[in-house]
Amino acid sequence: MQQQAILRTLGWVVIALGAAFATAVQAAANVQSMRGSVQAGTQQVNPNDRITSGATITTGPGSQAVLRFDDGQVVVLNENTTFRIIDFRFRKEEPRNDRSVFDLLRGALRVVSGAVASRSQASFQLRVPQATIGIRGTDFMVAIVNPAIVSVGTGSVGVSNAGGTTVFGAGSFGSVASSSALPVAISASAVPPAASAAFSSMSAVPGVVAGGMAPGAGVSAAASSMSVPAAVLLGTAVAVGVAAAANGDNATTTHHPATP
Repeated sequence: MQQQAILRTLGWVVIALGAAFATAVQAAANVQSMRGSVQAGTQQVNPNDRITSGATITTGPGSQAVLRFDDGQVVVLNENTTFRIIDFRFRKEEPRNDRSVFDLLRGALRVVSGAVASRSQASFQLRVPQATIGIRGTDFMVAIVNPAIVSVGTGSVGVSNAGGTTVFGAGSFGSVASSSALPVAISASAVPPAASAAFSSMSAVPGVVAGGMAPGAGVSAAASSMSVPAAVLLGTAVAVGVAAAANGDNATTTHHPATP
């Protein structure tokens, strides 16, 4: 009888450890900081909460959230944004299984890439209604203001849809009118005011490092805001006009017809 009781106890311990391990594997990110109303599904989010793969994060008016993923990637969600973690997988010893697939359903975000994108560029996808965005070690922002507007701070992004693919380099801006229209470069002065306001807000978030992150590196707490040059590159509301006047249309793009 005593032996059976011990076995039952060990069984419950194994089950509990298995559940804890499963939760740890499924977890994708920490809420590094936030303000206002932020929800994961129907649950209110608090600082330091763990967010799991599959979760949909929503920010309310005047709200903002900074998510730090387990690979060091940082995602800043602006107000009135809906963001879904479709598939995130990262284990340091298993790079072949890396995945970082997100949906931006509405609003605006900023992404500073981490180890997943560094180890395999093809493992990262950000999907918006108009296109899919891939990266090459990057700090970039997207605002869905119909069209979708892309601002690249460092590195480059490839924006693809049924119309083809355009690569936007550092300091450039892109516009995607629809899922069938080729993404095109635009000048800084052509960025819509709503997108400029979102970019300005996300550029000023404390603790987010401009210019990307080394694989596995933490977020620098000393970086309380972005430098003026970085703000110009990322299209803050005031600096956008100055950058356009000084540099003109500095987008470096390539494009090709979509494969049928």
